[in-house]
Amino acid sequence: MKGLRAVLDPAVGILIDLGGAALLASAAAHKLRRSAEFFAALTAYDLVPAFMTRAVATALPLAEAAIAAALIVPAVHREASLAAAILLFGYAFAIAANLLRGRRDLDCGCAGPGHRRSIGAWMVWRNLALAAAFALAATRWRTRSFAAVDLLTVAAGLAAAALLYFAIDLLAGEIAPRGSAMRSAP
Repeated sequence: MKGLRAVLDPAVGILIDLGGAALLASAAAHKLRRSAEFFAALTAYDLVPAFMTRAVATALPLAEAAIAAALIVPAVHREASLAAAILLFGYAFAIAANLLRGRRDLDCGCAGPGHRRSIGAWMVWRNLALAAAFALAATRWRTRSFAAVDLLTVAAGLAAAALLYFAIDLLAGEIAPRGSAMRSAP
């Protein structure tokens, strides 16, 4: 790969890897805790042959957990970042395919234990943005020493990214649909 230039600062790469690890570990945990609900959501997507649905419902959270663990291992973070990008792209595809079928009332399977949320176009864009971030983290990182200020950058970045993620999730997934329902009510 001669001629490829390093594009990503290691602090940004570590921020993406750690944030992604937390997100995927959380997603895996809630799917494993509520496996029957996740199985029902996956079945409703109608994208996996019926005879494979149970295996896929078991494999997805295990894959999320394995990728989350691998994201924090420097020796394999690139491969893990690519795997995460592919996984999130797959989730975006699954949601988009069902939106195109007009099936907007499906449970996304992503809202956490005991919480149902219908799929929406914003979820496609969210997953594509996350896939792009993981793809960026899979690129070559600049080589430089990691300073103490980088720890602060990563910690503050994680906090800011988590707050932004949860704010967008709440706004697009909860508040906007309620407002829309209130406006269309007689």
